[in-house]
Amino acid sequence: MKIIKLNAIDSTNSFLKDLVRNSVVNNFTVVTADEQTAGKGQLGNKWLSEKGKNLTISIFIKYTNALITNQNYLNFAICLAVFDTISEYNVPNLTIKWPNDIMSANKKISGILIENTLKKDKIISSIIGIGINVNQTEFQSQLSKATSIQNCINQKTDLNLLTKKVQKKVICYMESFQKGAFLILEDNYLSKLYKKGIPSTFIDSHKNYFMGIINGVSKNGKLQVLLGDDSIKEFGIKEITFT
Repeated sequence: MKIIKLNAIDSTNSFLKDLVRNSVVNNFTVVTADEQTAGKGQLGNKWLSEKGKNLTISIFIKYTNALITNQNYLNFAICLAVFDTISEYNVPNLTIKWPNDIMSANKKISGILIENTLKKDKIISSIIGIGINVNQTEFQSQLSKATSIQNCINQKTDLNLLTKKVQKKVICYMESFQKGAFLILEDNYLSKLYKKGIPSTFIDSHKNYFMGIINGVSKNGKLQVLLGDDSIKEFGIKEITFT
């Protein structure tokens, strides 16, 4: 279980991609950096992080027999690995916000970016980017809904130890994924889903506001929302946001 530590890099995901492309990389190799100048988030967003205070890592995973149709369960497994790791620090009110943010109450404490290499009907490998707000206590105005482990528990966390904890949890959950324990992963993920079963206000891609209740996640990874007429509508990641 190799860990490569960098002082600064544009993106740990990009660095690890290049490494995989140009050399032989062991399964579950981790790249971590004190500073990312162009960290990646979902949908092309940037992951902003104060130098030396947070965890910004990427993990390489290769598979023996992972089908593209099971990508949803891969997401569940990685989310649960990060969730469980942060839970060990007694951070309160943790949930998983669909599809793969970790929340403490209504504030984001971690984000995940999964980039898969596909061939025919299979996932060949993944680069898993994980950002966890750890010892940063102040955030820019555009990150007003962010928090950190230190803000939640009032003490600093050792980043090296946290890196090893994340790596071990990912390995553990990948064993479940590779063994096909999909129903267990799904049940565990849904039991931790942010605002599941709670009436909430959403905005769709046309800027329309509507009320609904999160019901679950479909097999193709879409969010299922129960509407006022008792119908269930599915939304992709670009099609719905919370207010």
